[in-house]
Amino acid sequence: MMGTAKSTTAATPKPKSKPANDQSLGLADTSPRDYSIAAVDRTLDLLEALSRLGPTSLAALAEAAGCTRTAAFRLLRTLQARSFAIQDEARGLWRLGARWNALSRAASEQGALAATAMPILGALGKATGENVYLRVRDGMESETVAIYQSDPSLRVYSEMGKRGPLHAGSSRILLAFAPEAVQTQLLAQRLNRFTPATRTDPKWIAADLQRIRTRGYLITSDEVVAGAVGIAAPVRDATGAVVAVIHVGAPSMRMRPPRPRNLLPQVIDAANRLSEALGALGKPTQVTPLGVVPPANAWMNPALIAQARPHTIFR
Repeated sequence: MMGTAKSTTAATPKPKSKPANDQSLGLADTSPRDYSIAAVDRTLDLLEALSRLGPTSLAALAEAAGCTRTAAFRLLRTLQARSFAIQDEARGLWRLGARWNALSRAASEQGALAATAMPILGALGKATGENVYLRVRDGMESETVAIYQSDPSLRVYSEMGKRGPLHAGSSRILLAFAPEAVQTQLLAQRLNRFTPATRTDPKWIAADLQRIRTRGYLITSDEVVAGAVGIAAPVRDATGAVVAVIHVGAPSMRMRPPRPRNLLPQVIDAANRLSEALGALGKPTQVTPLGVVPPANAWMNPALIAQARPHTIFR
């Protein structure tokens, strides 16, 4: 009696599937991949608008963020549930929530500003052949938070974490844009003289702070270190506030006029690019008339440099 024949052929195991990528899908990898998510993009636009406008209405936020009121309302309610946004129910105004304080501290502790700045500092250092520094204000002093050092030879050196005066050198930019209470308190103190060129007259410094705000840059010589010239420009964040200063420092023997002013457009451009990376608004479309203080959220336009008079020793 013949039985039913059974197949002895073993089933071929299926190959394990591999994650799909651009090449496996037949897509040419010729451009940077775009992983952006529209809802996240819209949320970040809304938060940046809220940081610029401060406590404001839903309608104003939606218009500034470029979205509908319905979308803005839903996003704000989501942020409110996580304490990233707060609504004043009496007036209906929205503001940033307290959770941002913790994130801000964490970003600062993790060196977010310095990490963002380093590629820009490096490009400026390579272009100028000089050391480039990023400084911030900490209370009544400045602090160096990032440095790009060019090839070693005769250089002006500083150290990470080094603290310095606000009334002298490039850090006077930080004083110029500091709150009025900080300026008043500092200028009421006895100001240290570091070199014969250090300015310690409060009236002169107060007047120079206004000149700095008008020009949007600063060139100094010998004020903190004898034989050192500095070229500096302010860095702004998304709110338009000055949060740092980019400073090119070099020995005066390599900074004889007109070199400092020739390097100035590059310093201002680097400060503008870092400001953009921090979310600052775009450059003004028209040149601000000389002598008029630019808006707090406008960057210095390099076209003004050709019209402006030299600063301090180059005046």
